[in-house]
Amino acid sequence: MINILAFERSNEIFSLIQDKKRVTTDELSQHFGVSACTIRNDLLKLEKEGLLRRIHGGAVLVEVENDSNIVNFHSRERKNSTEKAEICQAALKHINNGQCIILDASSTALALANSLDQFERLTVITNGIYTMMALKDKPNITVIMVGGIVTKNSGSVEGLLGKDLFSEINIDIAFVSAQGFSLDAGLTDFNIYEADLKKLMIQRAKTRIALLDHTKLDNVSIASFAGKEDLNGIITDQNAPADLVEKYRAANLNVEVV
Repeated sequence: MINILAFERSNEIFSLIQDKKRVTTDELSQHFGVSACTIRNDLLKLEKEGLLRRIHGGAVLVEVENDSNIVNFHSRERKNSTEKAEICQAALKHINNGQCIILDASSTALALANSLDQFERLTVITNGIYTMMALKDKPNITVIMVGGIVTKNSGSVEGLLGKDLFSEINIDIAFVSAQGFSLDAGLTDFNIYEADLKKLMIQRAKTRIALLDHTKLDNVSIASFAGKEDLNGIITDQNAPADLVEKYRAANLNVEVV
């Protein structure tokens, strides 16, 4: 029997269905020690978010149609959530009171945003709608939203309509994630227009740190937005292959494994 909060239970249900592709109401009820009715409510909520499809007696994973790289934001938010939390705890050590930081629209940046209460004063620039929503009522944080085109499912603003903003502000640190990273291609993403904006974010910041869970390493997507020489560091989790970490460090990259 597992005694956890509803949100944590939903995260674990999604992780289970990602691994198994299909789950039953009975096995989830036994696993979490809650009623079948409670599990059905959890599955209904996850179905409304587009993360699974309910079937008689359980649920199955929703396979992404068209482009397998384009995944609903809430799906990405739940993927590797433990690793992202560890990466964000390490990222906090790089932030000081009074700084101006950039958080991109990634689910990892959202996890970092939710951990910023410990600072007395910060300015956060973001193109992430969910990141902005998480921060807008925090009295210690000034939020600056980058203007542009709102895209479906991703929860981001993309394009360079708000590029003039970056020439007006001194930015201490940019925290960005990516669909993939390799020594040859650097940081890459599947959305060309969002990659253009991330490239500008990287260029305008004094310090550039990539937040990458182990699944992103040595993967390459469509659009490059930062080379290895543009980065001051990478923070990844302990599941990162040791040979990759050593290869990156041999290329003079500062890799922090947490």
